Amino acid sequence: MEKTESQKSSKRTESAFLNFGPSHPSMHGVIRIITELEGERIVGAEVEIGYLHRCFEKACENVGWTQAFPYTDRLNYVSSLLNNVGWAMTAEKLFGVTVPERCQYLRVIVSEISRIVDHLTCIAAAAMELGALTVFLYFMKAREFLYDLIEMLTGARITVSYVRIGGVKADFPPGFEEKLRRALKEIEKIIVEVDKLLTRNRIFIDRTKGIGVLDQQRTIAYGITGPLLRAVGVPYDVRKDKPYLVYDRFDFEIPIADGGDSYSRYLVRMEEMRQSVKIIEQALENIPPGAIAVDLSGREMTGADMVETGKQGKVRDYVGAKAKVDLTLDGTDSHGASNVRLVEHREMTLPSREECYGNIEGLIANFMLVMDNWGIKPPKGEAYHAVEAANGELGFYVVSDGTGKPMRARCRGPCFFPMATLHEMLIGDMVADIIPAFGSINMIAGELDR
Repeated sequence: MEKTESQKSSKRTESAFLNFGPSHPSMHGVIRIITELEGERIVGAEVEIGYLHRCFEKACENVGWTQAFPYTDRLNYVSSLLNNVGWAMTAEKLFGVTVPERCQYLRVIVSEISRIVDHLTCIAAAAMELGALTVFLYFMKAREFLYDLIEMLTGARITVSYVRIGGVKADFPPGFEEKLRRALKEIEKIIVEVDKLLTRNRIFIDRTKGIGVLDQQRTIAYGITGPLLRAVGVPYDVRKDKPYLVYDRFDFEIPIADGGDSYSRYLVRMEEMRQSVKIIEQALENIPPGAIAVDLSGREMTGADMVETGKQGKVRDYVGAKAKVDLTLDGTDSHGASNVRLVEHREMTLPSREECYGNIEGLIANFMLVMDNWGIKPPKGEAYHAVEAANGELGFYVVSDGTGKPMRARCRGPCFFPMATLHEMLIGDMVADIIPAFGSINMIAGELDR
């Protein structure tokens, strides 16, 4: 940026330049903003990204379709389950298969759990950076309820790799649904408490209302989606506008606001958490029994049928052997859930841990599906699929050449677009306003610097 000069009260003034970040605490060590100041007021800004470039797309092109799941975990690492679902559904689109109904409900439930976790983290961190430490402590307590449940289901808390192409890793462990219902009630209480602390708090309103404003026209022009788009009055949500899984069966609303500022984004996220709770409760009430994965042809197979095919010498199918698993795999005991049926061919879906540890066929199949030059091989073609992530539309575009690796993988990270317009949001505000404006974007660098 070139220096600018202005005449004020016959005095010659010159703007100053200030680096904000990357080492500033509110920049999380991954963003640098070069600000041009006249006193405390921002008259120009240049946002520099790339401090946490992960080469996500190139990494996915050098591993198998299944091996990409740990990379998706680390896109938006606060809500990794949403990333898992998006990648799996894109690969399934290439295969032309639809996962069983129960699996779709499972995916919806874990997606909405992740959405709540993401919004809790965003509001907690943004409030803490404005001095509202109590809000941070309350929402971190609420987040722990959900992290405990995620760990109970997947064996991990943050980078979970729970979803599989063609299914999910495991069904709900015993007691999971009841524990989830109790956690949702506690979270609703905490949301009410934070609402009382912040929503009509004069200090919080003064720090956020009218700050980081972006009008509707510019928001749409930049391709921004998610809470920032809904904060300018546009009710676009992939779950409603392009329904996937079983979202069209649930009764929920898309919250909108009209301010286009940091305060409006806060309001939208608060209401979205309530709607996510509503979706999860409906899903728990209506989730059907059945399989949690499909084979290449979309067929389901009972355990008894599996035993019969094993007797016939079809070694690619699996016997009904049981294996004891340790606590790090809690939740994977598929034989302990009476409503779970395993499936026949596994050209697309990895076998469960019990199968890997319990019989040689499962172990061999697992190796074959993860080895180089073998693996999962979708037909030639291309596909794009989007899910409504916590920050907006998360889309994956993939090209398959029929081998075990994607020929091309492209990720539409939703927080990239708000960052592209952050400089516009900041102009006219004060230096101290950078913090609430940046916090309202909920930038996750792993997703931004793909």
